[in-house]
Amino acid sequence: MYQRAVLVNLPKTQSIDIEFSNVVYEVPQRFRCSSKQILKGISGSFRSGELTAIMGPSGAGKSTLLNILTGFQRDHWKGQIEYIGKEGKHTWNEYKKHSCYIQQDDNLHSLFTVLEAMWMATNLKIGTSISKKAKEILIDDVLDNLDLSKTKETKCGKLSGGQKKRLSIALELVDNPPVMFLDEPTTGLDALSSYQCIKLLHNLAKSGRTIICTIHQPSAVIYEMFDNVYLLADGRRMYEGASKNTIEYFASIGLNCPKYHNPADYMIEVVSKEYGDYNDQLVTLANSNDRYWRLEKRIIKKDSLSDIANGNKAAVLIKQPSETYKFFILLHRCMIQLFRDWTVTHLKLILHLIVGILLGLLFTDCGKDGSKTINNVGFLLVSSVYLCYTSTMPAVLKFPSEFPTLKKERFNNWYQLRTYYAASLISNVPLQIAFAFVYTAPSYFLSSQPMDAYRFLMFLGVAILTAMIAESFGLLVGTLCNPINGTFIAAILTCGMLALAGFLALYSHMPSVLFYVSYISYLKYSLHALLHAMYGFNREMLNCPKNYCHYRVPELVLTEFSMTDRKYWTDIVLLFCYYAIFKFMAYCTLKKKLSST
Repeated sequence: MYQRAVLVNLPKTQSIDIEFSNVVYEVPQRFRCSSKQILKGISGSFRSGELTAIMGPSGAGKSTLLNILTGFQRDHWKGQIEYIGKEGKHTWNEYKKHSCYIQQDDNLHSLFTVLEAMWMATNLKIGTSISKKAKEILIDDVLDNLDLSKTKETKCGKLSGGQKKRLSIALELVDNPPVMFLDEPTTGLDALSSYQCIKLLHNLAKSGRTIICTIHQPSAVIYEMFDNVYLLADGRRMYEGASKNTIEYFASIGLNCPKYHNPADYMIEVVSKEYGDYNDQLVTLANSNDRYWRLEKRIIKKDSLSDIANGNKAAVLIKQPSETYKFFILLHRCMIQLFRDWTVTHLKLILHLIVGILLGLLFTDCGKDGSKTINNVGFLLVSSVYLCYTSTMPAVLKFPSEFPTLKKERFNNWYQLRTYYAASLISNVPLQIAFAFVYTAPSYFLSSQPMDAYRFLMFLGVAILTAMIAESFGLLVGTLCNPINGTFIAAILTCGMLALAGFLALYSHMPSVLFYVSYISYLKYSLHALLHAMYGFNREMLNCPKNYCHYRVPELVLTEFSMTDRKYWTDIVLLFCYYAIFKFMAYCTLKKKLSST
């Protein structure tokens, strides 16, 4: 399956060894003054050129140790971790740029093909450091080595489990990180796919990388492919050394592995105390013979990058692109994703058009008939509420659905959060404008609003701002709550702002406390602006098919609803302020959520 052991067209990698000592991790227990110790002063070292397995029964602390070494877990632990390269010790920031973490869940963009995903990863990680032709050869080389060449045009959402796992590795390989962490890479894979995955990692480690993964109970064939095994039980180190030395290691304390028995299974059985409690002896033996069971470090042959332009094997300096360059790549990705997401764009556009036509027909002649003025005010409020709900609810679900992918890509140095957020923000603006226009155009003219281009543009401007504010509000709620609570809370808060908008309860009839509370409702300013756009600016008298129409004079409408104290452009400025505030708050809460998980 994998004909080449190394990826000859990858940028040159450097070797980094990881050494840690006396690592202790404690978790505060709720409703108790004490804390639970997960890792109990463990030490060890993971070398470049080796494929290392962190093993142990459930609850042993495997994932905790991996998260600490990757930097996913930055709190509640003590100890020392050193990252050592040829030039000496690396700082945390230097090491962070040279490592990647491939999580158990693949978290791929399902709407993109394999080739598109590879191009985006390459552009974000490598940028313009190499030519387009060099990137093409690099991508082909990576996909060929991971047996993904036949799936180039397959969308990520339609890949099998093994293909998704290999693609997750491929996306991180484009800039050839010297340190790779993988959390349970064989979970969900069949025996053949598991073998292929570990074989790939073994071949990658041979080229000088430090590759560390957690694994539960591998088969005997897979177990033999690991160069180094780090066995944990109850937060303590039971064994650290070569996989082929484990039988001899356990035999040294009288624990003989039965013939034809999987050594990996036997190790787990022993530390799970199925043959008695030997864990204290194993810990003592592991600490006293720290290096004894290790293989001698091999001489590693490093990769080199073929200089595509010159046809030789000179190494190419890879410089990570600027955040400005990444912004345009992410903007392009967001635009494509929105265009392909049928439920978010196409279906929503169709529904906005249908609802705009239905409401326009329901409120026929309300815009010019003085006897239907109250109905027309209701139409203006319904328009604001409709745009508000249809923009808020999808936005509540946006970041929770993208959060795992965002967390993975940001942690692996694909881009900064501010770059992603800016691209997401700008890509949604044209979409909100389109939604507002598709709804406004039919509903405005079918309800016989003033045939005045200036008033139509004022109506459209308020509709656009309302949709954009509602989306920002939904994003904020989505970063604060889980999807279920978020949709409920967003709906309740929108109902509250609707009640304080000034139509269902007139301001002159409100208690003074609620009148001042109404200033926090952006629907209030939306309705104010729409009323001024339709009835302000010295509009002429309305038609009156009956003998008497109380609201035939447009100014009387503003007076009746206590809306003469604020002008249209004041409302527009306030709506812009709401938009900016919600966007900024959503960014801050998203950043805090990413930092705390």
